[in-house]
Amino acid sequence: MAAAAAAEEYEEEKKPHSYATYDDYLDDQVTEEDLYYLEDEELARNLVELGYRGDGDILKREEFEARKKAEREKHLHKESAPPPLASMGKNLSDKPFLQALATREELVRNGKLTTIIFVRDFNSKGHEVSGYIDLAHRLKTESFEAYFSCRRRFMPRPTDLAFFNWDTQTSTSASSPNFQVIADNGAGLLFKNKRDRKVINVNPEASPGDNTQRSELRTTEYLHVVFYDHTTRRKG
Repeated sequence: MAAAAAAEEYEEEKKPHSYATYDDYLDDQVTEEDLYYLEDEELARNLVELGYRGDGDILKREEFEARKKAEREKHLHKESAPPPLASMGKNLSDKPFLQALATREELVRNGKLTTIIFVRDFNSKGHEVSGYIDLAHRLKTESFEAYFSCRRRFMPRPTDLAFFNWDTQTSTSASSPNFQVIADNGAGLLFKNKRDRKVINVNPEASPGDNTQRSELRTTEYLHVVFYDHTTRRKG
């Protein structure tokens, strides 16, 4: 087993992506014995390229560059590939709130949707708290694996768009990368989308605003949950 692993590691080291240049690739095939008898590094390198020296099949310069480019593109694709959805493969059949999160996860991650979630419930200290949460910001700054695995509850925090502790009467508000909080306007709490500058009105008796849909979720998971789904429209 150890010998096989060592051989595999050796083969990996011989791949084009492990060399900075084609000449480095050829030089790695030149032995001390070759240099001793030929007394010419360039000649030794040319003999390797022609197949007279070296280990196994020697790649031509064009083949080397093609493979190196393919490896580079493969590496870049891995780096740019979006992370897998945290909700993927989870059994959420009896969890309406987590189902609602799952249906929005990919759309919010790829920027097609921005969602503000109002959540009201009791925290770990038994205090009743509520708040407005920027889902996109939470998805970007924390792992949702714990939520979809039911190891953690999705609760509002003082760092969210708006937060209120009904027992201590503590309230906070903070703009996020996606929304600006507008509180001192006489019209109640508003949130302005920073991308298209549309205003979302969370007053249940008013229209939520252009391109925004308000949906209240019936669930026993929390005391009260409301989703404000906002789609942005770009000109041409």
